[in-house]
Amino acid sequence: MRIQYLTDNQGKKTGVFIPIKDWEALKKQYHLSETPEEEYREPTKEEILQGLKSAMEEVKLHQEGKIKLKSARDFLNEL
Repeated sequence: MRIQYLTDNQGKKTGVFIPIKDWEALKKQYHLSETPEEEYREPTKEEILQGLKSAMEEVKLHQEGKIKLKSARDFLNEL
């Protein structure tokens, strides 16, 4: 990835430019959108229930000693 920095009159970095091919790949990888209206949508009831089911399965695996869960601090740091 070839990154170019944008600077102000004092030479302070104010932005970054990346090739569109790389931007498209990042958007896909991180599920980014072009407009703020596309950034958030309410999850469906099914999506919420699936998330809860997945969380409960992880707790069960943790209780069985099969996986290690993240600490609350690590979880919040990811947000």
